[in-house]
Amino acid sequence: MSVYLDHNATTPVREEVLETMLPYLRTFFGNPSSVHSVGRQVRQAIEEARATVASGLGVRARDIYFTSGGTEANVMVLMGATGTKQAEQRRRIVISSVEHPSVLHSAKELEKRGFEVISLPVDERGVVSLDHARQAIDDRTLLVSVMLANNETGVIQPVAEISSMARAHGAWMHSDLVQALGKIPVDVKGLGLDMATVSSHKIYGPKAVGAVYVRGGIRLRPLLYGGHQEHRVRPGTENPAGIIGFARAMELVLSDMDQGVMDRVEELRDMLEQEILKRIPHIRINGGGASRVPNTLNVTFGFVEGEGLALMLDAQAIAVSTGSACSSGTLEPSHVLIAMGMPHELAHGSIRFSLGRMNTSEEIMETAQKVARVVEQLRSMSPLYEDFTKSGMDFGSYLVKVGSDDEKSAMEE
Repeated sequence: MSVYLDHNATTPVREEVLETMLPYLRTFFGNPSSVHSVGRQVRQAIEEARATVASGLGVRARDIYFTSGGTEANVMVLMGATGTKQAEQRRRIVISSVEHPSVLHSAKELEKRGFEVISLPVDERGVVSLDHARQAIDDRTLLVSVMLANNETGVIQPVAEISSMARAHGAWMHSDLVQALGKIPVDVKGLGLDMATVSSHKIYGPKAVGAVYVRGGIRLRPLLYGGHQEHRVRPGTENPAGIIGFARAMELVLSDMDQGVMDRVEELRDMLEQEILKRIPHIRINGGGASRVPNTLNVTFGFVEGEGLALMLDAQAIAVSTGSACSSGTLEPSHVLIAMGMPHELAHGSIRFSLGRMNTSEEIMETAQKVARVVEQLRSMSPLYEDFTKSGMDFGSYLVKVGSDDEKSAMEE
């Protein structure tokens, strides 16, 4: 059996969740918009699920809208906010440089439509600069969008501090909570959020279902037009089994946190980090100096191609990722690592290990051993590694050199 260490990409559906969903696929199959009793039963179950999700986030049920996942929820916020009356006067959008592609690509589209988009830089740990946030957020700002936990590095962002700045200028604050939910405590009101997005399949629920919280009084322009579902903010027949499964998954993952499951996961993550550091030289722990969610470890292996390493580990039944699953179809280096100041050449050699509730210490030791073996094998075939070992440089100096070479190339272009 393979060792699965890609839980930030997706998680397996828990048995308890599946059991909760099955009746709504087999027996209670009515359309929740129908007026007959078969439909009304399903409508009641959806509203109970809405209340459960809202309770997990500490908000009102009527402020939760179900979507097809985190991507749709993020796009709904950015595109929907810019269709409001407030957007006639406020034309500035502030995001971080390490957001999920759904936010970054939405922001690019908004630029084409005449909005000013400011991307906040991060430091070498991957933490958003509060000084830059203060400079960027002003009375022209409509919306600020900063994720709570980064999907690639696990770095936790100072969202509460940034939301305070947004509030002082009358701007709306949104946070993508997809990678934070179920890993660290999430208090939407405590964070000062006007909007927030979550996803089911990151917390052991079904795929293709998520939710967006929109504070009462804010009316987003819908992306879709049609029926009355979700108060016309997100029309279209709901996915009852998915929504109900999502609510059950949220109940379970929050209970797991209360019972210390994530504490055990963090111990395993730290064990993996220590074992890799002990066995493999010339590496960098990305985000290691910052607060991170308990399950995520992102490592750059010098003189190794991340794609090759991931594929060779896959052949040995170890499932890992080179970054965001939504970006893995591209050969471009991680935008998150580049924003952190990592040279392109080294960013290509990064692997994300994201642990889950079922991983064991035996799996962690097996992974560390196989990673060390594969890295050694790949480096033995690398001319760059041979040159590096002959140069007598330490890895820190090499990082500086490669970084300056990257800057020089960029200037020449």
